[in-house]
Amino acid sequence: MTTHISERFAVHSDDYKHYDTEKLRKHFLIENIFEADTVQLTYTHYDRLMVGGVMPVNQEVILEPVDLLKAEHFLDRRELGAINIGGAGQVIVDGETYSIGNKEAIYIGATTKTVSFRSADAANPAKFYINSTPAHHAYPTKKVDMSEANVLQMGASETCNERQINQLLISSVVQTCQLQMGMTELKPGSIWNTMPCHTHSRRMEAYFYFNVPTDQAVCHFMGPAHETRHIWMHNEQAVVSPPWSLHSGVGTANYTFIWGMAGENLDYNDMDFHKPNQLK
Repeated sequence: MTTHISERFAVHSDDYKHYDTEKLRKHFLIENIFEADTVQLTYTHYDRLMVGGVMPVNQEVILEPVDLLKAEHFLDRRELGAINIGGAGQVIVDGETYSIGNKEAIYIGATTKTVSFRSADAANPAKFYINSTPAHHAYPTKKVDMSEANVLQMGASETCNERQINQLLISSVVQTCQLQMGMTELKPGSIWNTMPCHTHSRRMEAYFYFNVPTDQAVCHFMGPAHETRHIWMHNEQAVVSPPWSLHSGVGTANYTFIWGMAGENLDYNDMDFHKPNQLK
């Protein structure tokens, strides 16, 4: 069992516009999320959000403290959200076991001492996509399934963005300090997400794309509305969106993605929208 962690520093929008393809991918794309019996983590300096994945196959995988946190336990001063995109699994939090099925989520509050992950079937392992942010208060651990999610039907087939937004770990469903997470499923024939797109300088965001067919891809757009760039992404990859950047994507087939946010504002009506005919 191993923990792999990398670090990403914040980028100014004035600097970003000079990046070529390789440099854009280096600073914003997270290519490796899941590896068997391993905790994969990326520590970003955007609101200090951590992005990662845990895929237990042959053994129970423990969330160990990492040197970057300078803490005795991983969640001494952090909260964590996990959404399972794989087979049935379990999350053990301070000795209490939570069964987490496909498309189910769990919130784990600050000051938690031990967290570990298991799969019910090694042939169909659980895949826990995780986000973690600093926390100033210890809220209770809570499992959230689809029956508890706030579900929104958005977009239209005429504009190729008909989608279901499943708000799982948001303030109206579970108490958190700042972490918010959800999952958006595009309908067959729809390929655009988050369109019209928006920015919110009060918080950053990360997208994790999955259910992308092997021979297909998603083109993720970022940057200020007047100077956009794109990153081609494949199945089970994540991308970091700075507070100054819009975040939207279009696929060569329909797909699903998980969004996670960190920052000072939990109000979903405070976004600055950018219409498609305004983008450059």
